[in-house]
Amino acid sequence: MRTVLESSRNDARAARERRERRPEVDRTAVLVIGLGRFGAALATTLDQLDRRVLGVERDPDLIRTWSGRIPLVEADATNPEALEQLGAREFHTVVVGVGTQLEASVLITGNLVDLGVPQIWAKAISAEHGRILERIGAHHVVYPEYDAGQRVAHLVSGKMLDYIEMEDGFTIVKMRPPQELHGFTIGQAQIRKRHGVTVIGVKAPGVPFQYAVDDTRIDAEDLLIVSGENALLERFAARP
Repeated sequence: MRTVLESSRNDARAARERRERRPEVDRTAVLVIGLGRFGAALATTLDQLDRRVLGVERDPDLIRTWSGRIPLVEADATNPEALEQLGAREFHTVVVGVGTQLEASVLITGNLVDLGVPQIWAKAISAEHGRILERIGAHHVVYPEYDAGQRVAHLVSGKMLDYIEMEDGFTIVKMRPPQELHGFTIGQAQIRKRHGVTVIGVKAPGVPFQYAVDDTRIDAEDLLIVSGENALLERFAARP
């Protein structure tokens, strides 16, 4: 019994020491693992936004491609010791951009979970892949190809220029106004009553964005920000 108690105490002491040794996490820092199309686009955009970002890649060709363009390091993130050495614990957010190599994706995500990374975003290429990542502890799973295809399908089906789907079927879109609205104010057009959607704002060329009120006039060159249910917005955007 004494041996079991001593072992338990030692384990608790070791866990406490690991917590105490944990470096302070930079909440603005993002570690991007995998510099394929998805990871590279993400890392370069974060760098342009002046976020502290570090790319990790093991392919020498990709290292040469991105060297000097973004901060990066050559390492194999499937090796937990490599993640320790590059300071993965210091990052609040880590994005696993590896998708096509399923085993590597799962191993890297598992390593990050073991390190206690606060926010792990992982790319998945299928629903099954995503479920595995969620089960081993990824906080957010993204499906870039599926999401992009779904978004583009909405954009090509009408006058939509941008499309953001929220929750419970609620969506916000940027679109050109249907012809029947040209020259009318929002109050005159009775958009909410006739179409079931709400114009949030109007952006005319060369004029600052303005929130929509009944007296806001709509012209052919304007951009509308409209919210509502998906099906209603699709019908509204499809009007000539």
